[in-house]
Amino acid sequence: MYPNFGHAGRRSRVAAGLAATTAAALGFLSACGQSPHSTAAGAITPGPGQRQVAGMPGASPMPGMSMSTPTSSPKTGAADAPVTADAVAIKNFAFSPTTLKVTAGTTVTWTNQDTDAHTVTSAGSGGPLHSPALATHATYSYRFTEPGTYAYLCTIHPFMTAKVEVTR
Repeated sequence: MYPNFGHAGRRSRVAAGLAATTAAALGFLSACGQSPHSTAAGAITPGPGQRQVAGMPGASPMPGMSMSTPTSSPKTGAADAPVTADAVAIKNFAFSPTTLKVTAGTTVTWTNQDTDAHTVTSAGSGGPLHSPALATHATYSYRFTEPGTYAYLCTIHPFMTAKVEVTR
């Protein structure tokens, strides 16, 4: 199947090394309680060389090892809720808050807390927001005088979007 260039012995040593590595990896997974055998309910059944811990379906055969289940769910949508304030943080490649509610006459200040530069630029043409590239800790401010919704983005990272909702 393979051309013989006098490396038959080498191929055998490589194959033997691969087999030993595979066996070691399978042994490690087995020792960690991981088995390719599972029931329809998802409980792990003992594989070769493993024992089932009495009264504990799917329990690990390794003493002192346990799996915990989180007791609370993560918060979702908190950053998307409209916030009334006059400041927007630029951090972790996002504007926070993503929706800011202000009254007409409010000056909003954006502060770049990332190590990368970002801009604050109106999403539509002709919008009022046009910051330069803001270095770390740099700020940009704009006074909103007219009611409306002002969508904006970072032109360097267009996936970064947010809006300011201005009311009377």
